[in-house]
Amino acid sequence: MSTKSRTRSKTRLSRSLGIALTPKAAKYLEKRPYAPGEHGRTKRKADSDYAVRLREKQRLRAQYGIREKQLKIAFQEARRADGLTGENLVELLEMRLDAVILRAGFARSTSQARQLVVHRHILVDGQLVDRPSFRVKPGQLVHVKERSEGLEPFQVAAAGGHAEVLPKVPGYLEVELDKLQARLVRRPKRAEVPVTCEVQLVVEYYAAR
Repeated sequence: MSTKSRTRSKTRLSRSLGIALTPKAAKYLEKRPYAPGEHGRTKRKADSDYAVRLREKQRLRAQYGIREKQLKIAFQEARRADGLTGENLVELLEMRLDAVILRAGFARSTSQARQLVVHRHILVDGQLVDRPSFRVKPGQLVHVKERSEGLEPFQVAAAGGHAEVLPKVPGYLEVELDKLQARLVRRPKRAEVPVTCEVQLVVEYYAAR
């Protein structure tokens, strides 16, 4: 799929779910705050409980750019842990390496963060990691490989080039953007995570299956 096609696809999905998945999609949503297609502007009939839960689950999945199987595995882990399952789920997803890179400001979208990892530009505590799903532990340092620091995407990031399209850096990260490094200082808390999702509906979706 070409870059243009991917952008169009992300924008369409953003409009369908009512959330901006990329900075470009955010601009489209400002102009067209309704679902895509010929019936996008018309008032929809009330959704069933199942449809509401399904859409919320799809929202969460889309914001992290993960497959259904990955979300289901994370849900099962969240359910086994102490505390509220929905909050646990978001916190686990937020400790993914690609999520940490995005929140730190090294990338401007989840898909770009994933590419940076897959293309072997990212180290965790000095060790190369090329799996976006890698779980970063509290205390670990995420940083850009020295040989990659001069590449344009990282130069833009180090200069704060993504600040206008990203939320403020959350309190569970300590970031030195000019050095292209970030440390997860503690486990995230759901209230701090800049994700749009009614997580209880996601829990209900999986619990009913």
